[in-house]
This record gives sequence, structure tokens and C-alpha cells, in this order.
Amino acid sequence: MSDVTTSPSIGRAWLVGAGPGDPGLLTLAGRDAIAGADVILYDALVAPAILRHARADAERVYVGKRAGAHALSQDVIEQLIVEHALAGKRVCRLKGGDPFVFGRGGEEALACRRAGVPFVIVPGISSALAGPAYAGIPVTHRRVAERFTVMTGREAGEEDSGDEPRDPAAETLVILMGMSTLTESLQQLVVDGRDPGTPAAAVRWGTRTDQQVVRATLGTLAARVREAGLGSPAAIVVGNVVSLADDLAWFTPGPLAGRSIVVTRSRAQAGTLSASLEALGAHVVEAPVIRLKQRSGDVLPEGTWDWIVFTSANGVEAFFAALSDAGRDARSLAGTRIAAVGDATATALSVRAVLPDFLPSRATGACLGAELPVADGERVFFPASMLADEGLAEALRARGASVEQAAFYDNLPEPLDAEALRETLEADAITFTSASTAQYLRQALGGAEISPATKLVSIGPKTTEAVLAAFGRVDAEAAEPNLDSLVAATREALS
Repeated sequence: MSDVTTSPSIGRAWLVGAGPGDPGLLTLAGRDAIAGADVILYDALVAPAILRHARADAERVYVGKRAGAHALSQDVIEQLIVEHALAGKRVCRLKGGDPFVFGRGGEEALACRRAGVPFVIVPGISSALAGPAYAGIPVTHRRVAERFTVMTGREAGEEDSGDEPRDPAAETLVILMGMSTLTESLQQLVVDGRDPGTPAAAVRWGTRTDQQVVRATLGTLAARVREAGLGSPAAIVVGNVVSLADDLAWFTPGPLAGRSIVVTRSRAQAGTLSASLEALGAHVVEAPVIRLKQRSGDVLPEGTWDWIVFTSANGVEAFFAALSDAGRDARSLAGTRIAAVGDATATALSVRAVLPDFLPSRATGACLGAELPVADGERVFFPASMLADEGLAEALRARGASVEQAAFYDNLPEPLDAEALRETLEADAITFTSASTAQYLRQALGGAEISPATKLVSIGPKTTEAVLAAFGRVDAEAAEPNLDSLVAATREALS
């Protein structure tokens, strides 16, 4: 930790290595720095799942750098770190890999030092080590390679300035940021004395579920990479250790490897669906176009009810939050029967030690309205969102129930940042879990149009109607209105 003496009003900066891509490789110290941050400045290579450790109220600023496309200059990034910290905020500068391995973390730490901002360095696992490891390539091996060198694509092929001669066959080279100059770099290595028959590999998105590996030789790798269509980012490995992958390769990408899938759910809810898609190898783009906001004030009606009907986990969350705000808990529901539209809603209730008395045969509002065992004159309360229509309430009223529907939370549009917008427009598929996610994505995109090649996948009939209205087409609909069926429909649409 920096020993800078500062005013108590000054915050602190954490320069955090997010690791090579697999969210499970984030360090505990990195997780804690993210969770405690007021402001997070994050790079393009940071996995969306890592940002789920952030507080809901944390400010997120995308400062990513991709080849030829920088969101912000390095000077501006350093200025933002310092300005936020001097304003008394806890700043997390979140970087792919390790901040000190070609990550310009040293420059950012020096900027903090000059400004009198205390800082903490949180190392991360570098893609230079982890990418090859996930491809079954150890960068050193006692009988094969006694040392390894990590360099950038700009340095590959430069003459070794050391005085002692080295045996190239006993050394592993790992080249980062070298895809744009791959052909030239590998040719220069041959000119400088490397055997063109030396085993070589390119590992794209190493450690991620959509990892891709191309193995060849020093002389043929560039051509093989072009044939496979591999792009950045990738780690290039040159050395005899690459041959060990014949026996050590262990990581198998999932069936959706190389596919980019957009999740449009709110940030707080995206985790479950994102994790299911990532487990199948997909690269998940979290584009939360909707934000849920609980309504303040007294939204609970007076009296008691014979039934409370929940049609979403959101409704459960909002109802119990309002119950707590009123100084009450689940005990006040004694004698009231509970209905849930499906398993996800029932799970949200079970977290609060409440088991539903009724689940319909299918997880739809129509089935719930037709099958709820309500008697004539019974009082039914339906906590809903501001966008919920009266369809369920009218169906129950037609059966003789006295139904009170109340809006407990608002569904509000959320704008997309430039990176989420770019990835959404380039995605292989977009998933929609509610009508509002379709409406708000259309709004967030403005005049931008989704490619005809991008599959649009809906969770159910009402959502399908909204997707059709917003985009003019739907490519797939889940067989059942739940997340597992949505994942299955997405997989089938991309097959």
C-alpha cells in the first residue's frame, strides 16, 4: 500500500487485476475491492460476471481499449482515477489480467502518487500464463523449457541484447497483443534463428468458456490462424512445450463456444440466466435495458385477503419489502393462501420461508387465472408492476373473486453504454424475458438496427408479442415460460 499521507477527505484507488477471463480466477482481494468501490473504471476484457460483485449503487465507467478503438485515452483514464479519489470516493480500476503485465498499471499508480492519492495494487492472473495453461501448455517444463519470455507483438523478433548466448529450443515465448502483426512477428523469429518447425499455438479468449485454440508450427501458425478466423485477443505461444498439449489438454469449451448472447434483464436479475448460458460456453453480454424500482409510501391495502397471487419474483421482492417497511413480516399472512405462477416465483417465496399453496399446471397468467381454486366472493390481492395489465385480475373477477391489483414496483428504462450497445448489435442472439425488455431495448438502440443474422429469442407468448411489435420478428420462443426453456430455445436457435 502507498505510504502517502493524505487528508481524511481523500479516497483511495485500487488497481485490480481481473484475471484472464474466467470469473472464477478473480482473487478474493480483487472481489473485495470491487464490492467496496464507489466508482469502477473497467476494461473491455473484464468478464461481465466479475462486475456482479459490485454494489448496485456503484458508478460504472467503461474505459475499455480494443485494437484501434479506445473508449478513453490513457491520460483521461488516469485523470478520472485521481479526480474520483480526490472527491473522497473508493475507486476500483479494474483491468484484464494483471495490472503490471502490459496493463499500464504502473503509469496509473504513478499518477496517483503524483496527486497524493493512496493506492493499493491487487495482482491478477495474467493471460500470458493462464491462457496457455487452459490449452494444456505449461510455459515451463523441467525437461523441455527452462525459462519463458513474455513480450508484446511489437517486440517479437527483436534481437536479444543479453551477452550470454541462449538456446532457443529451451525457451518458451509468449506474445501478447500480437494478432495484428502475427505474420510479421513469426517471420522475424525465423529470420532471427528460430526453427520454423517449432511447435506454436494461438489461444484466443484463454480461460473463458468460448476459448479457441489453434496449434501448428512457427512457420504455419499465421496461416492456420487466418483459416480459423481467430481474432484478438489471443496469446501466442512458441516453444516445444506446445507439444505437451497432446497429453495435457483438459479444457473443453461448451456447445455455445464462440457465440455471443445478450441478456436484457435488469442488472440485479441477470446473474442466473447469464450463468446458465456461460456454462454452455457462450460469451454473455449483459445489456440491462430495464431497472426495477420499488414504489415508496404505503402501498399495502387495508384488511386481510383470502389469496395473494404472485406472478413474478419481482412481485415477491417488492411485496415483502413493502411488508417490512410497514413493520410487518410473513406472520401477518397467517390464514392467507399464496399462489405462485411458476417455479421461479415459488423459489423467491421459499427464500422467505413461504411455500405456495397453489401452482398452475403451466407457468402462465392464463393458466393461473383459469385454475386458481378461488371461491365466489373471496378476496384476492395481486401485487404487480406498473406495466401489468388487468388480464389476470379480470379472469379471476369473471369467476366471482374480488380482486385488488396494486402496483408495487416500476419498470424503468435503462440506457446502454457504448460498449454494451456495440456488443448487442454484433451479437449472435438476444434473449428477452419480459415484454418490457423488448420495448426498452428498442428504445435504447434508437435508430440502430439489429442484424438479420442475430436470433431474437422470447421467454413466452406475451414477450413474443412485444418483440414482434418492437423488431418485426421472433426467431424462437421458449417451450415453457422459464429460464431453463429460454436457454434451450436459444441453444436450438443457434444450432
